[in-house]
Amino acid sequence: MKVDVRGEICPYPQIKAVEAMQKAKGGETVELITDHPPSLETVPTQAARLGWTATIQETRPGEWCIHLARQASQATAK
Repeated sequence: MKVDVRGEICPYPQIKAVEAMQKAKGGETVELITDHPPSLETVPTQAARLGWTATIQETRPGEWCIHLARQASQATAK
């Protein structure tokens, strides 16, 4: 599932990431596209609280994709 939050500032990227993680089914991953640097800290922190892992990839200068995936134990529990 892709979620594009470019142009949005805190807390909206984090809120939309949480909503997407809650809607994700089974092994589905979430890709959050952002241009808001604080999201690089807030989204992975919240993802970890929910049992997800986060990997950040810079896609172009000033723009990132945060790849979110359920941790192995969480994926089998759903």
